[in-house]
Amino acid sequence: MASRIRLEDRECPLSTTVQHVGEWWTLLILHDAFDGYTRFDQFQQSLNISTSMLTARLKTLVADGLLERRPYQTNPVRHEYVLTERGRSLRPVIVALAAWGNQHLAPEERTMVLVDAATGEEAEPAVVDARTGRRLDDSEEFVFAAGPAAGPGMRARYAELGRDRREPTARPHT
Repeated sequence: MASRIRLEDRECPLSTTVQHVGEWWTLLILHDAFDGYTRFDQFQQSLNISTSMLTARLKTLVADGLLERRPYQTNPVRHEYVLTERGRSLRPVIVALAAWGNQHLAPEERTMVLVDAATGEEAEPAVVDARTGRRLDDSEEFVFAAGPAAGPGMRARYAELGRDRREPTARPHT
């Protein structure tokens, strides 16, 4: 089967990320894992997914290092699927995707919302720069640029867009 990633995009982190989590069932399985599901039958019941599809997706998630397969019963041997550190690091991505979906619905149409576990108050997810706290949704204030490992194609792309990476400017002391 031919790859869906263009040759020039192979070094792009978006393309490589989509290879891991861009499939419909994969995102839903990860969502269930974040909700605490670990067992095959839990995933299958929650998602109403075929055994063969679930088996294939779980194998891929384990191979990609997002889930760890470990036995929880010995006779007969049964396994659970637990998020790895790499898998847990995807939670903000899943939260952001859900928030984007909810942003385009009326409040009464939302079937799932993110809430503070202690208070039950609905959260308002936002992606921000950890250094400054500024929101990253403004594509004029924050732009992509070639990183240190960028190949010639990626460097050419961003040079053409006038986005050669600049050295950070010194911030005034406050």
